Amino acid sequence: MPSQSHPIDYRRASKPFELIHVDLKSFPVPSYHKYQHEILLYDDYSSYAWSISLRTKDNALQSTRQWFSYVETQYGAKVIKWKSDSGGELKAHAFTNMLKDKGIEIIPSAPHIHQQNGRAERIIRTLMDKSEAMRHDACIPQSWWEFSCEHAAHLHNRTPTRRLEWRTPYELLNGTKPDISHLRVFGCGAYVFLPPEVRKNKLSPKSELMIYLGVGAGNHNHKFMRLPNNVIFTAAQALFDESLFPKCSHEKKRQGQQSAPEPVEPVDQATTPSLLPDDGDEPRRPPTKPSTKGKGKLRLYPLYLLNLVHSTERTYQKCNTLCRRNLLRLTGQARKNRDGLRESGKYQFTKAMSMVKHDTLQTFLRTLRNGDRGSKWLRSAEHDPPVPIPPSMRTHREPTPVISSSSSDDEEEEDMGSDPIPAFVLPQPESPAPSPDRSDPDDDDDDDDDEEEEDSSDDEDESKEESSGGASLIQFLIAKAIPPDEGEKVPPANVHEWTYCDIASLPNAERKEWFTACREELEALRRREVYNLVNHPKGHKVVKNRWVFDVKTDGPLEDWHISGLDVRSAYLYGKLDEEIYLEQPEGFHISGSEHKVFRLKRALYGLKQAGLAWWRTLSESMKLMGYKRLTNDAGLYIYKRHSDGELVVVIVYVDDALFCGRDKKLVALLKARFMKKWECRDLGDAKEFLRMCITCIGRKIFLDQRAYLEKVLDRCGMTNARPALTPLPAGYIPAPNTGQATPELRSRYQKVIGSLLYLMLGMRPDLAFAVTKLAQYAANPTEDHLSKALHICRYLVGTKNYALVYNGDSQLGLIAGTDSDWASDPYTRCSQTGFMLKLANCAFSWVSRAQKTIALSSTEAEYMAMSDCSRQVVWVHNLLAELGYHIGRVPLSGDNQGSIHIGQNPVTESRSKHIDIRYLRLNPYRYHYVREVYDRGITDIFYVEGTNNPADIFTKNLGTVKFHHFRPYLGLHFPKAA
Repeated sequence: MPSQSHPIDYRRASKPFELIHVDLKSFPVPSYHKYQHEILLYDDYSSYAWSISLRTKDNALQSTRQWFSYVETQYGAKVIKWKSDSGGELKAHAFTNMLKDKGIEIIPSAPHIHQQNGRAERIIRTLMDKSEAMRHDACIPQSWWEFSCEHAAHLHNRTPTRRLEWRTPYELLNGTKPDISHLRVFGCGAYVFLPPEVRKNKLSPKSELMIYLGVGAGNHNHKFMRLPNNVIFTAAQALFDESLFPKCSHEKKRQGQQSAPEPVEPVDQATTPSLLPDDGDEPRRPPTKPSTKGKGKLRLYPLYLLNLVHSTERTYQKCNTLCRRNLLRLTGQARKNRDGLRESGKYQFTKAMSMVKHDTLQTFLRTLRNGDRGSKWLRSAEHDPPVPIPPSMRTHREPTPVISSSSSDDEEEEDMGSDPIPAFVLPQPESPAPSPDRSDPDDDDDDDDDEEEEDSSDDEDESKEESSGGASLIQFLIAKAIPPDEGEKVPPANVHEWTYCDIASLPNAERKEWFTACREELEALRRREVYNLVNHPKGHKVVKNRWVFDVKTDGPLEDWHISGLDVRSAYLYGKLDEEIYLEQPEGFHISGSEHKVFRLKRALYGLKQAGLAWWRTLSESMKLMGYKRLTNDAGLYIYKRHSDGELVVVIVYVDDALFCGRDKKLVALLKARFMKKWECRDLGDAKEFLRMCITCIGRKIFLDQRAYLEKVLDRCGMTNARPALTPLPAGYIPAPNTGQATPELRSRYQKVIGSLLYLMLGMRPDLAFAVTKLAQYAANPTEDHLSKALHICRYLVGTKNYALVYNGDSQLGLIAGTDSDWASDPYTRCSQTGFMLKLANCAFSWVSRAQKTIALSSTEAEYMAMSDCSRQVVWVHNLLAELGYHIGRVPLSGDNQGSIHIGQNPVTESRSKHIDIRYLRLNPYRYHYVREVYDRGITDIFYVEGTNNPADIFTKNLGTVKFHHFRPYLGLHFPKAA
């Protein structure tokens, strides 16, 4: 017959030591003092817990006798009942006789029925969860478990408990409120004062860095581990650094410091289970409906502030520091968020942290002073509903703020559903169910399998891309880059990683905005006939989906007018030829048709066919409106008015478009026609495009990415770093890693390099050599490589105000410059290619990369670089010709006479014969391409002295003087100085 659930016993002891729950726990690793076991004693009345370490189980009898003596002496009480399981040394004959001699009633549990001793089992689990969380967070070795267990019991006895009406076990047992001013973060670093007797001599330091291991004897001293010999040291004076963990790596020590909190907003109620701290032995009651009386502003108090009921205002400052620094650790999120990669949880954490402020604490204390020290308010807190927490922050024992007053949720729900959508009944948002309760376990298994398959395939793709190099490596690193800010309303979290449950847990005002946006998106799908609701056809796989949340934001060429717009849901216009089925969106299942699926007729974001389908639809529509798509760039369309030949150029990148032309009225007319065809958002005069800030002053255009640059510096922890004069230290040559990089180092390095690549490709040609050189080691970096990547960030700290300045008054047309550094890599002997193209005295195209083949001479290396530059010149030349600008020869400068001679003269010499044969063998179409371009009249090759060749900045790590000499030639200037 199957086992049945054990009935819950709601009875409690009526006084201290009336009933003691006992259990024995063994550990697989001996502790620092060679302890192997631990006996836990739990008072049923006060929930107070004692933890006693044992070397062997035989010591249980002697230790228990000593504990009985302690209770009789300190509390003047005797144990009446003793409840334990039926195994181990607690049932030995001598142990039983000792209890009987004291007149204690023994209540044993049935053999192998651990549920009958559930409260002892529960307190062991509670203390072990706290102990292991603190130990792992501080990187403490396993053999130090005795210290973390002792400290966990100390914290438990001083934590307010709901069953005790938010009093602590310590207060209930001792009759006084505990002083928590001595508490510090377990495992943190501390500079401990050394008495003169401990120092070696008078010249020795007066303090040492030690590890904090909890409270010492008497609760007035601190217990430390003295490094490096691991000796216990007890002291009364120490300076604590609670963001430093000496046993952890250098990276974790730095990341342990939390950012400044953000202002908090009231959190709305949701159907999440109660997460208030309890000792685990009382069933959780379902939350009652909040009172509708009093419609004042909702005020939240973190549960940890309740400790202030039991302390004086004298300890405010220390308690405030404790709450701030322990909040993450005590919620069990430290290990996730200390590595800084769960942004949604980080946002909710910073919102909760902001509640622990001086004014909030003072208000809380004033509340306690009024009305019988707030006891009435505290008792009513048990009936208040729990505050929902997004899934990314939920843990099994996560504390929840307490609500002092609230408004009616019924009114809020009515407001949410008050905006009807015509001609279509949209499903209402569903309240997210608690994550542990799943109705279909089979579906969970399938989802897990799919996720594992996707994860494994992603890992394989990443390893392939890292090892292949070239364009795929650049795309891989840019994908690793920190995403750019997408508007002032974006919170300090990655909104792209938010889930529907995160949105449902936001404050009411914000939640309404997001749900409205979801309805508008579904209405756009309906209005454009993207899908049909059909039954799930057999034999067809249904594509899963998820909500992707985002917040979007809202220069003349030859005095042209530039205006921008954004196409709403652009991919929804693309028609599909394939048969694709899609699940109904989360939270918006249509009532009565939950089992049905969407048959897609048009593309959606995330489909592989979406981009191509939208581009084809756009091209057909633009052709019907009189535009011509350029052959040299598929994202450019031109419109030429027949009457006077007036030209309008349209630049389209996915769903962003710019309309450029001299005639402002014509630009406005064509833009209006486009917006009539497609549902768009008018952005007005172009101020931003693809995260680039555009500023026009007279005939000058300033382009910069300062906002993204500052975000990269902040994420890398380099905002206040000391500025560097050059991207890399002078003379630095990176060396390959002879070992294997850790996954953490590789991930962080790729994120930094990917972000710098994004900056370099956009607006910072001065970073080209440094970033591309370090990007070659992204697959297996070293700490030295990471240090130099952060050195580039230091350079950006001092040059973050730089902008590319295109000066229309310079009267300078298209020019090109090229250079190479022969055999510059001492490990591969590959040469470095560098070139740039300038217009209006500012660079708009630049390249710095290692050559794919080894050049046998400096002339050959320069000739290869000149060939690459010539191809870019030809593309720009043809593009301008399609736009109606027929230019003459483009000046192309180099600093090698041999390569210039080969490019201009069809003469073969003995020292250059191999170049002809080699180029013919590698690529027949590239045979003497430089000479061909020159003969066609596209380029005109000039010689420039090496000391005056600006392209030199793309081929080698220049010193400070030469770097600062060439940088202005790139067009980089301070805006005010330009």
